[in-house]
Amino acid sequence: MPSNRLSRRTFITHTATAAGAFMIVPRRVLGGPNQTPPSERLRVAGIGAGGQAMHDLGQVSRDADIVALCDVDQEKAAKAHERWPDARQYTDWRIMLDKEQQEIDAVVVACPDHIHAPAAKAAMQLGKHVYVEKPMAHDVAEVRTLMKLAKETGVVTQMGNQGHSFPGCYRLKQWIQQGAIGPVREVMCWTNRPGWKQGIDRPTDTPPVPPTLDWDLWLGPAPYRPYNPIYCPRSWRGWWDFGTCALGDMGCHILDPVFFSLKLGAPTRVTAEAEGATAETGPLKSRITYEFPERGDGYPACKIVWHDGGNIFERPAELEEGKPMGDNDGGSVFIGEKGKIISGTYSNGARIIPKEKMDAWDAEHGKAEDYESRGHHHNWVMACKGEGQAVSHFDYAGPLTELVHLGNIAIRAGQPIEWDAANMKITNFPEADQYLQREYRDGWR
Repeated sequence: MPSNRLSRRTFITHTATAAGAFMIVPRRVLGGPNQTPPSERLRVAGIGAGGQAMHDLGQVSRDADIVALCDVDQEKAAKAHERWPDARQYTDWRIMLDKEQQEIDAVVVACPDHIHAPAAKAAMQLGKHVYVEKPMAHDVAEVRTLMKLAKETGVVTQMGNQGHSFPGCYRLKQWIQQGAIGPVREVMCWTNRPGWKQGIDRPTDTPPVPPTLDWDLWLGPAPYRPYNPIYCPRSWRGWWDFGTCALGDMGCHILDPVFFSLKLGAPTRVTAEAEGATAETGPLKSRITYEFPERGDGYPACKIVWHDGGNIFERPAELEEGKPMGDNDGGSVFIGEKGKIISGTYSNGARIIPKEKMDAWDAEHGKAEDYESRGHHHNWVMACKGEGQAVSHFDYAGPLTELVHLGNIAIRAGQPIEWDAANMKITNFPEADQYLQREYRDGWR
């Protein structure tokens, strides 16, 4: 690689040397649980500075100091540089972590999906707390790696599914546990995504790379291909090499309250009905059915059905006329033996339907307790400082992210898949195991 970039070998050499020097570094520098006193400000670096990263860093900066910023696109990072002019600026996150390892406590990873796990792993190996945008990794093997590393390092982790800090998520769980709608055997979910091009092949034209973009670093571990604006900055989500399509974008939000309230764990079978998927991109539309076994404690076997790309299910008869089904981005309907619950994308607006049944439940049992939170980012920062626990830590977020990936694998397999979570294998169609772990290109393995 060019000499102004940190190669894999050089990066590992530097981090190994740094690891050997940990014993002489002040404890508050190292990260790890309870090592930043609550009275001190957390020092945070950003991997990704534009778009969603700008939002995440803005939220984190209410309780922490942004001391370093890294982005491969200087045009997209310009607003962040203006907002935090004292933050040291980088283009290569490997160089930033190497140079800043004694100056930072935590890292926010908010860049395209294919960079999430490599960047988070490197930060965690240095003992840094991580906030990683959803999905937390690009494939199942990466999810397992990050979960294992979180246990080994003890750093505080959080996936960026901010709805998990919303009251509706906990209200839903309370209703399900109390039996407000009886045992739930089916949940219907939907989203308005994708809002970008899918069902297409790789372009053949090769326009010049914008002068503000480091294209090779943007690709990172993904296979090399010539630059085209159809990939970045906004349309990468639909390409298998970079994104995780509609499921990866919204599944970690919409499926979260379902996964949480029904104590789902791993599915045993996943079936995809999809239109227009190619070897390069996701489908134009899909309908994914997840089948889960009985979990005990009143949680029967159930199925979760995901709809995107214009696919939708029948409007519940119990939903009052004129009331929306979810919100603009999507939502869910829980179907129980004794009734139904409807929810928006981030568990917002969750309620028993119709309103009369909601009112009757509240009158008999009292209103559900509201979960008190100052927000997902605040929750992570305070957990980094030893106050409480991050609510979407990798032990929770990992299996949820796997659920998303299994839906995409079923699409790419072109047939139902049967999942052995314990052994990380697709038992009925071994050819699909190739989608569990991608190959990194040379210099990134």
